[in-house]
Amino acid sequence: MNKKISVGITGSIGSGKSEFTRLAEQYGFPVIKADDLSKEILAKNPEVKKQVIKRFGSEAYLNNQPNKKYLAQIVFSNPIKLRELERILHPLVIKEIEKQKKEIFKKHNILFVESALIYEADLEKLFDFVVLITAHRDIRLKRKLAQGMTEDDFIKREMNQIPDEEKRKRADFIFLNDGSLDELKTRFNLLLTLLSVKN
Repeated sequence: MNKKISVGITGSIGSGKSEFTRLAEQYGFPVIKADDLSKEILAKNPEVKKQVIKRFGSEAYLNNQPNKKYLAQIVFSNPIKLRELERILHPLVIKEIEKQKKEIFKKHNILFVESALIYEADLEKLFDFVVLITAHRDIRLKRKLAQGMTEDDFIKREMNQIPDEEKRKRADFIFLNDGSLDELKTRFNLLLTLLSVKN
């Protein structure tokens, strides 16, 4: 297989997209996590820092580091503020994904990119295929509560994501993740087969 394939992995909060991405890493495939890029840009890009302070106040950074708790409280309870932050970060995240993709494709034929906001941030065009990981809402909530998130935070974050019904119409592959990690692994192997990729 000489064709270069980029695969986006997305899903609503608590769906298990990170677990699915972890399987790609365990198999030794190159992986980019859009969320990590976003955090890095927020922390290290001086121009971004300037813009964020201008829009969200000097409390947006503490000891020269992003004040994540403060920013989360603002943006997840106010969709307009969230869009403002996204407008600052997303173009730079896209640029960085494209840059890393070029480097990775020099040595590899397939790349996985995890992003919670593929549809929200209009990242679809970056990928040959998009994989949607889904799970029933009660299971997703239970997972996040077990990780220490409050139900209120879960609801706020969920409200800022496009519903699964809409994502289903746009995704190339849809995998339900209501069960065990072994079941998810089986689905990952199925994806590799569908993409004609040898692990």
